[in-house]
Amino acid sequence: MRKIQTQGLHHVTLMGADRQTTIDFWEGLLGMPFIFDQPNLDRASESHLYFDPGDGRLITVFCDEDRNADPTRTSTDVGCVHHIAFNVSQATSKQVAERLDERGIKHSGHKDRGFMDSFYFNDPLGLTIELASYRFEPPWGYTHADVLLEAHKLRVAREDYNIQETHLADAIEILATRNRGSLSDDRGPKNPY
Repeated sequence: MRKIQTQGLHHVTLMGADRQTTIDFWEGLLGMPFIFDQPNLDRASESHLYFDPGDGRLITVFCDEDRNADPTRTSTDVGCVHHIAFNVSQATSKQVAERLDERGIKHSGHKDRGFMDSFYFNDPLGLTIELASYRFEPPWGYTHADVLLEAHKLRVAREDYNIQETHLADAIEILATRNRGSLSDDRGPKNPY
């Protein structure tokens, strides 16, 4: 028996209401270019709209002009999607509250997640959206997931409750040291003064 190895998220498809609500939210609020439009190949009465969330992957939405936006919170029952998170820069993160407030969109305010900053709000159809910003850049040759895995190991070894910035900084140092060679026999911390 062998695994079916995934290589990243291909796309997420959501059930939308009408086209204009969909375009206004995904492109008009979140800045995702509307890049592709065709019929839903499994249900001709629906259109299938494609948006680029910024990393070349896709968010797609099935739309039907006979469906109206319903802002009631989507189900959080077992097996349902709780929320979708999108990456934003630290610069944008500092402006999220202001930009949501100017549209009158209710939101969570800034949430400190230790390794990232987050804001939560609902889309026009009741799906919770998170705008998240990492507080770190991974060292060259590594991903955010690599840093988080190493930071998790440090957190557990130190018996800390959750990942904090000190775990991130130490994880980055471990990965950077692992990734780059040196002629020095002793690469430990020094005080040159």
